[in-house]
Amino acid sequence: MRGGLGGTRESEPGNQRDLSLLGRFFPLIRKNIRMVTLSIFLMVILSLTEVTVPYVTKTAIDSYIVPGMELSNPVIELSNPVIELSNPVIELSNPSQINVRNEYLFKAAIAGGVLFLLAVARFALNFFQIIVMEYAGQRMMHDLRMQIYSHIQKLPLSYFSKNPVGRVSTRVTNDVQNMQEMFTSIITFVMKDAFMLIGIFVILLFMDFKLSLTLGFILPFIVISTLLFSRLSRGVYRQLRVNIAEINSMFSESIGGMKVIQLFTHQKRMMDDFRELNHENFIAGMRQIRIMALFMPIVDLLSSITLAMIIFYGGGRVVAESLSLGTLVAFISYTKMFFRPVRDLSEKHNILQNALASGERIVQVLDTETDKHGGQETLDTIEELSFKNVSFQYESGEENKVIEDVSFTVRKGESLAILGPTGSGKTSLINLVVRFYLPGGGEILVNGKNADAYSTKSIRARVALVTQDPYLFSGTVRQNIVPPDVDLTDEEFRNILDLSYAASVVSHLPRGADTLISQAGSSLSSGERQLISIARAFAHEPDLIIFDEATSYVDTESEEKIRIATAKLKENRTSITIAHRLRSAMTADKIIVLKDGRVIERGNHETLMSEKGFYYRLHNTEKR
Repeated sequence: MRGGLGGTRESEPGNQRDLSLLGRFFPLIRKNIRMVTLSIFLMVILSLTEVTVPYVTKTAIDSYIVPGMELSNPVIELSNPVIELSNPVIELSNPSQINVRNEYLFKAAIAGGVLFLLAVARFALNFFQIIVMEYAGQRMMHDLRMQIYSHIQKLPLSYFSKNPVGRVSTRVTNDVQNMQEMFTSIITFVMKDAFMLIGIFVILLFMDFKLSLTLGFILPFIVISTLLFSRLSRGVYRQLRVNIAEINSMFSESIGGMKVIQLFTHQKRMMDDFRELNHENFIAGMRQIRIMALFMPIVDLLSSITLAMIIFYGGGRVVAESLSLGTLVAFISYTKMFFRPVRDLSEKHNILQNALASGERIVQVLDTETDKHGGQETLDTIEELSFKNVSFQYESGEENKVIEDVSFTVRKGESLAILGPTGSGKTSLINLVVRFYLPGGGEILVNGKNADAYSTKSIRARVALVTQDPYLFSGTVRQNIVPPDVDLTDEEFRNILDLSYAASVVSHLPRGADTLISQAGSSLSSGERQLISIARAFAHEPDLIIFDEATSYVDTESEEKIRIATAKLKENRTSITIAHRLRSAMTADKIIVLKDGRVIERGNHETLMSEKGFYYRLHNTEKR
């Protein structure tokens, strides 16, 4: 198993039947069925113009060119061995023959004009077909990206704990791009090539049944080669998609953790891990190249053997005058044309296998069960939150529970502080409150009713969370504070900034609240990010506000501002504070102390101090 930042390797999606896999994407095609149908219609007409060319050539040779040549080179039969030389001038042609020859030349010129018009028609049809199909493909990929992104947003938090950012982003980028190539290159082109193969074979049977059997003799070898190629290449492309996702994942995480890598001089270790992963991708790529390098020459060899057989057998029949020269020329042209779709199909099969490997991974994401927890009822306000003998563990089957038999109640306007040593389950308990995870036992009640009765969206709409290290998105400060569905006036926005003490942060920015900040707010200090996070909580207007020790990473001046801002935010609201410092819990109405996932003490500051237990010892330790 590879070490480093990449975590565990991506699992294989398993074999899926091609037709069933393609069927998963049929709704995208159905939504754009008019454009796809038009593209297929244009492709059929284009195929008809292409297969017509050799037949027009055959007609021109047999009906106009060869007869014209015979008129230009008449055969003189010497039936009478005695030739009278009294008239030395022998008339080899007459005006009627000249007229017939000119007529043949004129018809041959018409055939050339027809071929020119067919070429122009093929150009126009090909142009419009590509435009229509690419437009349909772009629309389908637009819809697919939206579908994946929407589904990813609904996935439970546990999914992102197991799948790195780079791996997930590959689904929306590389894998969707591969699917676009399939929709634009495969759907119509494969139909075109299949139509041409069938059409050519039918025409050859019609022209000369015996000579067409030459091509029929080679067909089984073509089919066997294609099936073998398909079987070998599918596994290789599946492995390539896994490797690309792993490379993206490791690269993304390495960039995100570059400070740690450079600080602890892990460059060599990460380079070795990346070299190993990149080499695996190289090996898989070489396997794919070897398969293609073997298959394409096999197709060319079969094509050459078929042409040799047609020239040998057909040429003998032309000499014996049992086959016309035009038919032989047409057979040679059709044979070359027949193997061109075979080559195209092999190349399209190359794209298809790559796309199917990506499609498997996309389906794997879409088949991941979304966070469907919660009922249909809408929660308008939170009057009371209760935990009744709640237990929880992140993975089923774990022996030790993160939280076990926890109970408490906090009502509107009350404040609850949760203390405990590292690993006692404080953050896990908060994750249960905001429905990131579901309890493994017991009940969580909201307003006296099981939380499962309410929709998760409506519960989270009434809750705001201020974490130790808040995350800010790329965009303006205003966009990070004001929810997208909330329309605030300038006065209301300024009031939020004043209440949260974020006005001092905004005033120092070049463009105020419209200043662009980088991803995760890395251009701001920890205290500034925290104040903006508190302003975001104010704009959210929650009933329940949760603080995960918002002053852990800030200086004394920022800490005081944050304490004042959080005190204002707690007014007339229910609040839960994860307290790493005793100072943050002393003023709370209720305090619970966790250890090893269990509540070992509960009460207010005075009660817990009088009991002289864990809380009392912690208080004395901090005083020292």
